[in-house]
Amino acid sequence: MSLPAEFHEIAKRVNNWGRWGPEDEAGTLNLITDEVVREAAATVRTGRRIPLALPLRQDGVQTGVIPGRVNPLHTMVQINQELFGPGTVACSDDAVTMGLQAATHWDALAHVSHSGRLYNGRPAGTVTAHGGAEFAGIDKARHVVSRGVLLDVARARGVDRLAGGHAVTPEDLEAAEELAGTRVRAGDVVLVRTGQMRLCLAGDREAYGYPSPGLSVRTPEWFHARDVAAVANDTLTFEIFPPEIEDLWLAVHALDLVEMGMLQGQNWNLEELSTACGESGRYAFLLSAMPEPFVGATGTPVAPVAVL
Repeated sequence: MSLPAEFHEIAKRVNNWGRWGPEDEAGTLNLITDEVVREAAATVRTGRRIPLALPLRQDGVQTGVIPGRVNPLHTMVQINQELFGPGTVACSDDAVTMGLQAATHWDALAHVSHSGRLYNGRPAGTVTAHGGAEFAGIDKARHVVSRGVLLDVARARGVDRLAGGHAVTPEDLEAAEELAGTRVRAGDVVLVRTGQMRLCLAGDREAYGYPSPGLSVRTPEWFHARDVAAVANDTLTFEIFPPEIEDLWLAVHALDLVEMGMLQGQNWNLEELSTACGESGRYAFLLSAMPEPFVGATGTPVAPVAVL
């Protein structure tokens, strides 16, 4: 089934192919300039640090619905082993097997394709079984430190959690922006809170995954107009699930990653941050969200920290 004309019309309006040159693999991360980072650092007032990642654990958010995306399996490969002989210093070592997008993560620009193409018009066939992502893998997202802005849509709409069928619209983003008292600007990393994470934290993994609120196909144009560097939220699927347009699956992924070249993240825990921002009345902060540089990977775990 081909993608509908509505999708292709939006794609043309948000397309960034060639904007930073034909060889570019960083996409909208180019918008995080030295000046943007200096201004982000100036938002720090108290030094309070709020972690935004879920724990990496075997009973994590994955339920088996997404093939191969397994929760972390942690094993010990050494336990108090005296490597250099009896009486020497003993070492313990670990190993982990997991899906790179199993918990709190970034999606690389090569994570999805449509119509046979990746970001910047590169062939989807550059992602291979042995080499992974030859182009625009997560290792090309070399640094993600910028001003973070929490758009707390749930709080702006007066609820603890948006309903499962709620597609977050540009109007929702602007209501949350008004609540935040700051305007999203070029180079920002936007964190969109729906409150869906509350289900995950309560232990209901099935309800956390489905049905889920999430970003509407109308939001990429809003992020494009504001020159946002990256977007993350507190859901499993990022966009509304099931989709708002029947049979149009992962349309927001394709618009963000392929057309715009904009990094996106899922399963971010924004609950403590929401409380802190609500108490202080400040919704902008320094955000450090460095990707783990797995060469050729289409995603990576991340342990983001907001510094207020």
